[in-house]
Amino acid sequence: MYPVLLQNEPFTIYSLGVLWALAAVCAGYIVRLELKRYRLDPELASSMVFAAAAGGLIGARLLFILEEWTHFLRSPWDFILSGAGFSWYGGLIGGLLAVSWWVRWHRLLWLKAADIAAPAGALGYGVGRVGCFLAGDATWGKVTDVPWAMAFPNAVAGWVDPLTGVPYAPGVRVHPTQLYEVAQSLFVFGVLWILRKKRYPQGTIFWLYLALAGSMRFLVEFWRANPVIALGMTEYQWLSFILVLLGGCLVYRNGMRAK
Repeated sequence: MYPVLLQNEPFTIYSLGVLWALAAVCAGYIVRLELKRYRLDPELASSMVFAAAAGGLIGARLLFILEEWTHFLRSPWDFILSGAGFSWYGGLIGGLLAVSWWVRWHRLLWLKAADIAAPAGALGYGVGRVGCFLAGDATWGKVTDVPWAMAFPNAVAGWVDPLTGVPYAPGVRVHPTQLYEVAQSLFVFGVLWILRKKRYPQGTIFWLYLALAGSMRFLVEFWRANPVIALGMTEYQWLSFILVLLGGCLVYRNGMRAK
């Protein structure tokens, strides 16, 4: 793919960094629009997105390190300094914690802030996944011969098939799961953006985001090369199942309360 967009010594511009920056800009724009709609200060958008991005990156890297603890102990600095290796659920948890701190600092209602942030989170994640695709980052999809299968010969990180322990060959064709997640995230964003103006109880849009994002991740795991841990499901499918259950129950509770 295109992990490096421009290289002119001593400067190198990486596609992953550029798209992640663009994701933050897109998320900030959506948050700004929502803050205006709620008659709150739109200038808060930049600090909210910065808190979410910083917390998300830290959380994503920490959970990835925990998941790869044995490999981390062998070469810790490679993990810390590498531009690859992040966990989506770690990012979600880290981002939630950081935004929760931000909400408390600015004395806002948590559920209102969560509803404001949900569409932005979905859109930002989708844009960021384009960067993962260009860089060849994120766990690859399973080997396949479908017409849209792709190879990642210039990927920023080499990946090992978790089922066999054998490294993927540079030209092996796999499911482009990053693009699957881009499409899923845009779908989730579209649903949330359409529903956000309806008169739901506070928190409904955020709970719906959790349910939709969890279900999308559950589905894409069928094409990702992650090991099964129990009952035919991967670690991330179990986490997704919990997220869907939590979000779905809270959406249902809010709907019942609205009646």
